[in-house]
Amino acid sequence: MIRFDNVGLRYDAGEEILRDLTFEIRKQSFQFLTGPSGAGKTSLLRMLFLALRPTRGSISVLGRDVATLSRRDLPSIRRRIGIVFQDFRLLDHLTTFENVALPLRVRGRSEESYRQDVVDLIEWVGLGARMNASPVTMSGGEKQRAAIARALIDQPDILLADEPTGNVDPPMARRLLRLFLELNRTGTAVVIATHDFGLMDQIGARRLMLGEGRLAIHD
Repeated sequence: MIRFDNVGLRYDAGEEILRDLTFEIRKQSFQFLTGPSGAGKTSLLRMLFLALRPTRGSISVLGRDVATLSRRDLPSIRRRIGIVFQDFRLLDHLTTFENVALPLRVRGRSEESYRQDVVDLIEWVGLGARMNASPVTMSGGEKQRAAIARALIDQPDILLADEPTGNVDPPMARRLLRLFLELNRTGTAVVIATHDFGLMDQIGARRLMLGEGRLAIHD
């Protein structure tokens, strides 16, 4: 679904922070992306989400060469890639329902056409009782689950999550991991960026390990 070939990345005129990355994200796969702070995990996620283009090398996403994509092509490709940001990025003036529904609303869909799908998804992540809550009244774990629901509302082929357990306690981290595993069993490819080895040790998933700008893969 995503392939990197000899990808390198630098910012401005500095040295490359990522170099010679060659790997694939396969259909319906599950993997962790890990490495020390500053290793480039977030930059790599941004390239996976098409928010950042490489300095060199090639990236193909869902059968399309990223170098040939126009701005007009990007929205339709990105809708097939869900992303959960480390800082949630929920809008405080909206309810849980409204935050989750926002991607559909901005595309002009009527609430009648998506209401039940949004309700079902919010209940699936365990927030049925917080449907009308404001983010300012929610715990870190509740915000994270709302952010996951929002990333899933378009039924993406790939889900990227940036440190999704970084702001929650261990029991909630395990609950979130179960949500990601259940999602993966339904057919979505999952990439979780994390430095939490305790979380990774709970399952025998593939690990993409960044260090000194290079990637090592442990299947």
